[in-house]
Amino acid sequence: MKLLSRWLSCIRIDEVAALQATPFIGAVCSVGAMSAGHLLTGAIVMAGNLCLMAHVFVLNDWSGIFSDLKDPDRASRTFAARGMSRTEVGYMAGSLLAISLLLVGLIGTRTLLIAATIAGLSALYSSPTLHLKGAPLFSSALHFVGGCMHFLLGYTAFGAINAQGVVVSCFFGLVFTAGHFTHEARDYEVDLLNGIRTNAVAFGKTQSFVAGLVLFISSYIYLVALAAFGLVPFALVFAVALIPLHLLASRRAMRAGLTPQSLRRLQRCYRALFATIGIAMILMVALS
Repeated sequence: MKLLSRWLSCIRIDEVAALQATPFIGAVCSVGAMSAGHLLTGAIVMAGNLCLMAHVFVLNDWSGIFSDLKDPDRASRTFAARGMSRTEVGYMAGSLLAISLLLVGLIGTRTLLIAATIAGLSALYSSPTLHLKGAPLFSSALHFVGGCMHFLLGYTAFGAINAQGVVVSCFFGLVFTAGHFTHEARDYEVDLLNGIRTNAVAFGKTQSFVAGLVLFISSYIYLVALAAFGLVPFALVFAVALIPLHLLASRRAMRAGLTPQSLRRLQRCYRALFATIGIAMILMVALS
């Protein structure tokens, strides 16, 4: 129990929890009629995703520990500050991945392959050898593909990948990529200090922020188009009404100078907006 407590203290629980929504929405979109067997399948795939997302963040922290220790805002929250060694955290990341693949493997080969793909994308992004986090645009491409795969992880739990699933998954890919650009703008100073050539470092913090904003607005418009073509419930056209709120929150961040604090406030705002869309999507699909 003491070891488990130490492990849990090194997992970004809030981030992991936030990333349970996408595969859940994917599962809801493909499940059809509900049954006891479907509930069990859904529980297994969500448990697998929980471990998979924990692995992704633990691997990221394991890889970036030396940079994080130079960041005054993060140093006290690293696993090193909690008395965990890098070797121990490496074993932890590997264990989480193994448990995740074991769980999703119970669902089927398609779901297992998608989970393995997500883990592979995470390794490309975070691993010290390749470290594509420092490769401008490529890092964003990884997030786009990862966002799509994350939706399809839940979608394939109840059926094969089809054109509708792929097209809808691109909405989540856009949102993931937009969030990535904003995150890099927030961490501009720290990444510059550590010599990590993110999009914000390569092209400028403001440019990275604007790119994220453009992609966010594009994701709202894309969702409205999906609703208009009947690929998601038509009522989701309401998403267009959220654009002014997102623009207002973005304007406030810009007027504050795109400081880490102002961008964190913006992140809380747009996460709430997309959580509203996600909840509405789940309810509408379930009712239909």
